[in-house]
Amino acid sequence: MRFLPVNNNTIMVELSGLAETLALLDSLNMSPILGIEEIIPAARTLMIRFRPTKISSQQLAAEISSRDLQERGHARGKRIEIPVHYNGDDLALVAEILGCTVQEVIQQHSENEYTVAFTGFAPGFAYMVSNTSQWNIPRRKIPRTRIPVGAVALAGEFSSIYPQASPGGWQIIGITTERMWDLSRPSPALLQPGYRVNFRDAGHSPATISLPETDAPEISLPETSDNNMTLTSAASCHLEILSVGLQTLFQDLGRTGQATWGISASGAMDKSALRSANRIVGNSSDRACLEIVQGGFKAIAHGQMLIAMTGAPCPIEIKTSSGEIFHVNAYQSIDLNDGDEISLGTPVAGMRSYLSARGGFTIPAILSSHSFDTLSNIGPAPLKINDKLSVGKTSHCAALSVSETPAFDMPNKEEIVVLDIIFGPRTDWFTQESIDLLSKQIWQVTPQSNRIGLRLNGECSLSRIKLQELPSEGTCAGAIQIPASGQPVLFLADHPLTGGYPVIASVADYHLDLAGQIPINAKIRFNPISQFHEIQGSNDLP
Repeated sequence: MRFLPVNNNTIMVELSGLAETLALLDSLNMSPILGIEEIIPAARTLMIRFRPTKISSQQLAAEISSRDLQERGHARGKRIEIPVHYNGDDLALVAEILGCTVQEVIQQHSENEYTVAFTGFAPGFAYMVSNTSQWNIPRRKIPRTRIPVGAVALAGEFSSIYPQASPGGWQIIGITTERMWDLSRPSPALLQPGYRVNFRDAGHSPATISLPETDAPEISLPETSDNNMTLTSAASCHLEILSVGLQTLFQDLGRTGQATWGISASGAMDKSALRSANRIVGNSSDRACLEIVQGGFKAIAHGQMLIAMTGAPCPIEIKTSSGEIFHVNAYQSIDLNDGDEISLGTPVAGMRSYLSARGGFTIPAILSSHSFDTLSNIGPAPLKINDKLSVGKTSHCAALSVSETPAFDMPNKEEIVVLDIIFGPRTDWFTQESIDLLSKQIWQVTPQSNRIGLRLNGECSLSRIKLQELPSEGTCAGAIQIPASGQPVLFLADHPLTGGYPVIASVADYHLDLAGQIPINAKIRFNPISQFHEIQGSNDLP
């Protein structure tokens, strides 16, 4: 085993192959180690998030290294049969790679039994392996910009099915009409780790799996008559949305602990601002708020309510029903009367503002959270004009915080934002020149950035020593992934659970809120707070 640093609360355990990885996963599930909070399995690694106050990374490494990996205790899982129309665009290429006929590819794929080893990339995306097949299929050199929902595909030793339309570099051999991910089911993911899968040849369907530009991912919207969110009755206290600006989303602290289904945590990009917004109005600090990007938000109050604004500072204007206009400040409670209209201008710094309401917004939780994940399209849909958001009732004795202040100075696009980083887990895949360049060079945030990650651009690209393909492995918020272009991508709240490009370093967890507020065109400098080294196990008690 190798133990590699990821962040202050996360390590990567690298093993010799999938069999050892699954054996260690079984061992940790059957005999848990106190302090482990989440495990993300992948092809040859386990990414383990832990609580540093319970166990250190050295103690964790020592505990894990003593585990016996010779026998698996995993029980045989449920068997699922999936019909496949073998008409994929890459079917002939796969046959050529394997040196056989197309029919032989179909026969081998449909006659082998597969086991779901782990999930990742997207909710419902299952990495399946066969004990008898020795296939090792390379990914496409140029990934497709969109693969349709239901595409059956191969990469490396794995077979999988795309649960929704998305970009991807796997080789497509067919398509199925079975839904891999469906929130209407008690268990949304059709395939879960340990399940056994058999593919059945359903014939060459006339349906094609070509990639039309109009093929868009499916998004679950709340059930309404006019495709607008109506979460209120006529008599209830509510906010009516007049403008959403660039983007307005419901966000809370996210849905942690659901890696088994391939779901990342998501949640507010600036959690400190969200907590402050809730405390100001007397809510529990984890209640859902509105996350508003770059201002431009406008709403009218129906009934009396207490709200607060935090995060990116922007002009806040209140227009009363009689036409009187006045301005209020962020980080204090704001009393809205019936008919009052609130408008937000453009922030002078930062990227995202948070609006809370006393009593909270009465919206249904989806998979234990009210956050909208822009990568997987899970959660309450993005707000639209004419949405009506019901505000709940609360005890009048709920205490209000009157001393909230921003956790940090909001960054603006004229300054260089310094982010502390921790090297690992794949720092040794890069040249020493590139490792030095990561911290010495200034990186600019490009307009292609979003909640999934900040796409950065620097004068010089980063180059690798190890050029082989990296098997998919877990990623965390703050991971600095280096794709083939050599220009970094800094993963944020809605990052994929697993990734196939090496991560050179990660932004320290205490700077993630700051990273979530960096505006487009701002500049970043990375500040290493430690050198890269493998973690050595220690049995010393604290």
